[in-house]
Amino acid sequence: MTVPRPDDALGVYGISVAAELVGMGVQNLRMYEARGLLEPERTEGGTRRYSANDLDRLRRIGDLLEAGLNLAGIAMVIDLQDENSQLRAEKEEHQWLKTASIPASRSPKRTSSSSRSRSTRRR
Repeated sequence: MTVPRPDDALGVYGISVAAELVGMGVQNLRMYEARGLLEPERTEGGTRRYSANDLDRLRRIGDLLEAGLNLAGIAMVIDLQDENSQLRAEKEEHQWLKTASIPASRSPKRTSSSSRSRSTRRR
C-alpha cells in the first residue's frame, strides 16, 4: 500500500527535522528566515513548519554558500531564479492559450502565391 505524498508546499517538518534533512544547524534556519531567504509556515502556536519546497530552497542556499556567495548575494540569486521560473511558467501558459484558442479550421492556409514566394527565397 502506498502512502500519499503531502503537497510540496504544505509545512509538515519541524525545525529540527528540517535542519537534519538538509544537513544544517537549527540556528542557520532561523537566521535564513530572519534574513528573508525563506518563510516557513507557522502553526497557531507559532511553531515553524517546513515544506518540501522549503527544504529544496534550503538546499539551494547551501549550494550557493558552498559556491562562495554571501547571504545578500544568495537573496539576489534566489529572487532572480524565482522570477525567472515565474516568467517561464507565464510564457508556457501564454503559448498554450495561444495555440488552444486558434481552431484548426481557422488556421491560415497556404496559397500558391505564398508557396512561390517561399520557394524563391530558398534560392
